[in-house]
Amino acid sequence: VAIVEAHLASRPFLFGGRPALADFGLYAQLYQCASDPTPGALMRRDAPRVLAWIDRMLDPSAASDFEPWERLAPTLEPLLTGEVAGLFLPWSVANAAALASAGPDTPFTVELEGQPFTQHTQKYHARSLAALRTKLAAVPDRRTLDPILARTGCLPWLAA
Repeated sequence: VAIVEAHLASRPFLFGGRPALADFGLYAQLYQCASDPTPGALMRRDAPRVLAWIDRMLDPSAASDFEPWERLAPTLEPLLTGEVAGLFLPWSVANAAALASAGPDTPFTVELEGQPFTQHTQKYHARSLAALRTKLAAVPDRRTLDPILARTGCLPWLAA
């Protein structure tokens, strides 16, 4: 939330002046957090921009264009590096591997931030990882995208 709070300091949506698919994907999770008493209180205290963004996402509209990557990178790359490449993708890959080898609803353990994390496999997340990999493979010209994904640590997880 702190990373998203900093990123939204100078823009109404994740990629600039209009909502993108990323806004819709992240919004639902953070909306749930904001409506829960404990994380909601933390967000009201520490993340007013995130809460304003959640309100905008209730009725989103395009105010202007997407920003160029050069303006997004300073505050968006930490999200990609720490949360996506550092936590979500390693977990997703471990989940998909465990699902493929042991089947549904089977416990698996993955190391995240130097600590073991154990939970049961989830079919949806294995399918979403496969969809991300398929979409990446279908990008016709990755000369701009691959360096960003490599720099943030996402590429090895998605290209596997």
